[in-house]
Order: sequence, then structure tokens, then C-alpha cells
Amino acid sequence: MYTVYALYSPSHQKIYIGYTTNLEQRLISHNSLGKKGWTIKYRPWKLAYTEDFETKKEAMRREKQLKSAKGREFIWNLVNEKFK
Repeated sequence: MYTVYALYSPSHQKIYIGYTTNLEQRLISHNSLGKKGWTIKYRPWKLAYTEDFETKKEAMRREKQLKSAKGREFIWNLVNEKFK
């Protein structure tokens, strides 16, 4: 099972979109364990959205959609409803 997820950094007004097979561990990595990468600069992260897929190919396709302009608009609308 693959999970596509969106994170929100309230302190920096940023979103991050990715996919993983272990969401719990990935959130820990984004928020504390990770030592390099884009997300460490914008901690802490809150989980804003998830979607589950059977295959990696499906998850990658959805991640790409969410990273498009329309997808980011969709995520920002969810973030604005959930966190504001």
C-alpha cells in the first residue's frame, strides 16, 4: 500500500507533497529525524491530506497531479479549511 500525502507548515506557510509506504515513519522523518532536504527548513509539519493506492505507479501519478497548479490549489483549499 502506498500513501500520497500533503504536509503543511503553519509557521512558514508552506506545503509539501510526497508518497510513502510508511506514513508514520515518514512524518517522524520530516519533523525530527531528517538531517538534510527541503522539509527540514520548514518544521514543524502537520498532516493535511492523505490518499491510499495499491501500486507505486498509481501513487506516483497522483503525486504528480497534486504537484501541478490545479493540485496545489486543491491542497491549499484543504489547508485553508482545516487549519485556518
